[in-house]
Amino acid sequence: MKLIRRLQKIIPKIKIPTSSLQFQLTLELVILSVIGLGSVAFWAGWQMEQNLVTAHKQTLEYIAMRFPEQLELYTEADSIETGIEKAISRLETSNLMVWVKNSQGQLLGQSSSFHHRENSLQRIEEINPMPTTAQVVRFNGRDIVLCGTPLIVNGDTLGKLYLSQDITIDQQKLNHSLWHLFFISIVTVTVLVIAISYTISRGLHPLKKMSRVASTIKADDLSGAKLTLNQAPQEIIGLGEAFNEMLFRLSTSWERQRQFLDNVSHELRTPLTTILGYLQSLLRRSDNLSTYQIQALETAIAETERTIRMLEDLLDLARADNGNLHFRCQPLMLNTLVTEVAQMSQKVSGRKINLIITDEDVITCADQDRLQQVLINLVDNALKYSSPSQPIDIILEKSFHGALIHIRDYGIGISLAHQPRIFERFYRADDGMTRSRDGTGLGLAIAKGMIEAMEGTIKVRSKPQEGSIFTISLALWRDSHD
Repeated sequence: MKLIRRLQKIIPKIKIPTSSLQFQLTLELVILSVIGLGSVAFWAGWQMEQNLVTAHKQTLEYIAMRFPEQLELYTEADSIETGIEKAISRLETSNLMVWVKNSQGQLLGQSSSFHHRENSLQRIEEINPMPTTAQVVRFNGRDIVLCGTPLIVNGDTLGKLYLSQDITIDQQKLNHSLWHLFFISIVTVTVLVIAISYTISRGLHPLKKMSRVASTIKADDLSGAKLTLNQAPQEIIGLGEAFNEMLFRLSTSWERQRQFLDNVSHELRTPLTTILGYLQSLLRRSDNLSTYQIQALETAIAETERTIRMLEDLLDLARADNGNLHFRCQPLMLNTLVTEVAQMSQKVSGRKINLIITDEDVITCADQDRLQQVLINLVDNALKYSSPSQPIDIILEKSFHGALIHIRDYGIGISLAHQPRIFERFYRADDGMTRSRDGTGLGLAIAKGMIEAMEGTIKVRSKPQEGSIFTISLALWRDSHD
């Protein structure tokens, strides 16, 4: 999680969910890149340090090897002590100290700067045994290469030759270079993160486009919907072609379903209307019928009327789908319409309906008959799904954004799981409280289609056992001369 947060800080403009394919691919490639670059940087730093130490070791070992030869040349004309001093002075540098001791531990010669570092050298000599080959040791926070070898001149052992070289400055320069390498690695990783994320995002763009098309497409748009992919990989182009073929098959199936509903509704409505007429006529002449026969006729008439209403709803849906449901939109005073719907519904149902209307005139552009049909449908639903003792509220509001009509009941309500699908065709909440109510499952779908055809919206807010509020939003009508 720490790595994820760091990556999101490095590339804040890239806002993608952690479960997306783009994020997972980016994260995996970035981790591999970090591991690869980190390994290379670590190996390079270690190799540089080894090369530095090896070079200094080889220098001391070379000096220790050549020192007896030079000492032989100087001792041909001078004493041993003088020859040692001359050999040491020739080798001496600011960072290199040389001193020679005989077998008894007496000092035979030393670098001129020896007395400045005598205490340190005494501590160095406490190492027992002194390394015979060049080794790096650390004293007082400084890195020093040490070497103590037997000094043999002309076949005789004079004592031991000690060499000490301070490589602290070189080590600091190396550490500085390693920090530069680390900084360059961080910059490189950052650039790689951005480049990898951009490349993957560009590669996945056709899939995102396909997802966007699939999420926005509607049943009415199937015939004209088509996914066009340019400069995409061959595999994604093949997926896009399969997607377009699927859209074509869905469009064909949807069109056949529309035609089927339209044809069936037309074909069944006429004979059902005829049957209803004969049943009603037979019921009116029921002088010689038994009580059971009368009840059977009344049930048959009620079911026939219900079937005809459902067929009329199906016809309305078919006309809306085919674009044949015409609307005569004109300026409409909602105050008057809402009042008429409330009075008519209260008179027919015998239930209490509270009317709450703003004092302002609320005028919209809509089809009066269609809007009245929607309001009556919503009021009937509210009455159906609430007890007889509970009132129904019809509220008309005027806001800056438009006109709002609320139909509120205090009945059984709608669970949150069902609310997103409540406006789908034939959809009804699958529970005993709603299944027992009479209905076709088409009323809300028709209401939604009609309101949207009048460029409005319809929404629902509900809570189980507390009731529901259906809200219709319509644009306010404004005179062109205003």
